[in-house]
Amino acid sequence: MQQESLYINDGEHQLHLRHIVKKPHGIPVLMLHGTMENGKIFYTESGRGLGCYLAEHGFDVYVADFRGKGLSKPPIAEDAEHGQWEMINHDIPLFIDFIKARTKQPMHIVCHSWGGVLLKAFLARNPDRVEDIARLVFFGTKRVIHQTHFKKKLKIDWFWRWLAPKLAKHKRYIDLVKLKAGSDNETFLFLQQSIPWLNESIWQDSHDNFNYHDANKEVNWPASWHLTGINDSLLGHPEDVKHFIAESNPQAKFSVLSVKAGNLVDYDHINILTHKLAVKDHFPKVLSWLNKFKNE
Repeated sequence: MQQESLYINDGEHQLHLRHIVKKPHGIPVLMLHGTMENGKIFYTESGRGLGCYLAEHGFDVYVADFRGKGLSKPPIAEDAEHGQWEMINHDIPLFIDFIKARTKQPMHIVCHSWGGVLLKAFLARNPDRVEDIARLVFFGTKRVIHQTHFKKKLKIDWFWRWLAPKLAKHKRYIDLVKLKAGSDNETFLFLQQSIPWLNESIWQDSHDNFNYHDANKEVNWPASWHLTGINDSLLGHPEDVKHFIAESNPQAKFSVLSVKAGNLVDYDHINILTHKLAVKDHFPKVLSWLNKFKNE
């Protein structure tokens, strides 16, 4: 299995894709990470993670780092003037176009957490791009957080909604790595544009008032599977994932991974992708489900 770093130029930015492949000409897979993280949620250089697992089994894998994240250049720093808008309207189409040009075939897209919200926002704006996609898989993806427990009030209401924007406003970014609050940093504009989406209000873009809530209903969604862990109590709570499915694609398949449901682990928001037993547990099921596309 081989790994290499590929870069897409977009003005002053270089967007990074980690290309992981064992056999040439496999079905391509694009992987999109969530907030406060980067593409490393899907792979390690030593060969662990879902990206490496899929490559080992014949897929042509491309793990994305959104602008400023992971190995994309330049990294998020002071005076950053990009946010969620650029991720939806520049990064995702650039990733898809790059892979499409290389492979000349439809791709699967696998998302973790907020990466799935961004992808659905992109497709709501560009429903014709569904033809580029074979199947969709979402891990722990929700939009609104309906939970009311103490952890939600502390981490979301107090830190994310109130304190984080204040800390980010002057330098135009928040150093979440230094604060030990995440594995990557976020810009002030990302916070400003994404935080309103956590509310119960209609799913709408603050940049141009585009109504994602209505537009999602007009998308001819490819086969989609949402998975989350029973121990994901905040960022991908099963009830919140179900609400997101109902709002964006009610026909999607939905699974909660737990020992009670027959899994090896009661998974949470992170170890659903990083636990060492995942390769014996749900990774093979995801592999099998993606491979069904060959027979459609």
